[in-house]
Amino acid sequence: MSQHSKPVVTVLTAPGEQEPPGMESLRARAEVRFASDEATLRSTLPGTDVMMVTDFRTEALEAAWGCADKLKWIHATSAGVDALMFPALTEGDVVVTNARGIFDRTIAEYVLCTILMFAKDFPGSIRLQMKHQWKHRDTERAEGKRVLVVGAGSIGRQIGRLVAAAGMQPHGIARTARTDDPDFVAVHGNNELYDQLGHADYVVIAAPLTPQTEGLFDEKAFKAMKSTARLINIGRGPVVKTNDLIAALKAGEIAGAGLDVFEEEPLPEDHPLWDMENVIMTAHMAGDFIGWKRALTDQFLENFDRWHSGEELFNPVNKELGYAGSS
Repeated sequence: MSQHSKPVVTVLTAPGEQEPPGMESLRARAEVRFASDEATLRSTLPGTDVMMVTDFRTEALEAAWGCADKLKWIHATSAGVDALMFPALTEGDVVVTNARGIFDRTIAEYVLCTILMFAKDFPGSIRLQMKHQWKHRDTERAEGKRVLVVGAGSIGRQIGRLVAAAGMQPHGIARTARTDDPDFVAVHGNNELYDQLGHADYVVIAAPLTPQTEGLFDEKAFKAMKSTARLINIGRGPVVKTNDLIAALKAGEIAGAGLDVFEEEPLPEDHPLWDMENVIMTAHMAGDFIGWKRALTDQFLENFDRWHSGEELFNPVNKELGYAGSS
């Protein structure tokens, strides 16, 4: 492993971010270096065998890529790897893995919670509570509603299981249609998206950001949805054209939106979404449970053990598709 007695691991974090928890056990097995921007990467990448990337939006790696003379494997501690899919990496032989599986259940819980909040009008109740107003209303039933999950991968599957357990009817959208999927009533092909949008009561975006999904939810998509339908985005912000969404909400083309991710983050204080009563928003936190940072490190360490012993890595990313798995 080069002149070093131990493999070299560079951990790329966002500027100002603390060291990931659990690094002690890695230091016993590897020389660990830290970087947070292009300049530090240029000094740490030479001789680096493995990278652990915690900054899923980084552009620094592409800028410093020419210094990666020995790199064999990059692990992203996120489900989305769109920022890593620059040409030099996708066309090369460096293996990329991701954090598939860590956030699946908690994101699914978030989606189920958001659906129930819309059905039971909890945003309205909270507004009334803050005004000390007693106002009885009838609310919707969630049972029997059709939930279309756009992106039937590991996160989408957990969403399908939870909404089915609550009596709803999950349908999926994926590259390949299949009628015998255990977690969905049916999985429809990408070419059926607009038709399926017209049948859904809730549309959940769980797709990764790729050239094919960027801007997928635009004016055309919203016009295809039912006027009573709600959109929930826990995937990537740029999958939705925000201005088209706002126009659809104002025009009553769709009934509401639950958003955890946005084209621009953090969302500016003067953004119109803040004041829309048919919008539920959170700060890109749908999957972040107490202890998630240590869970990500533990997952990397498990994969590092496999790499060190020459075993096959889990969660390999298909660099052409831009995500792990085949859905």
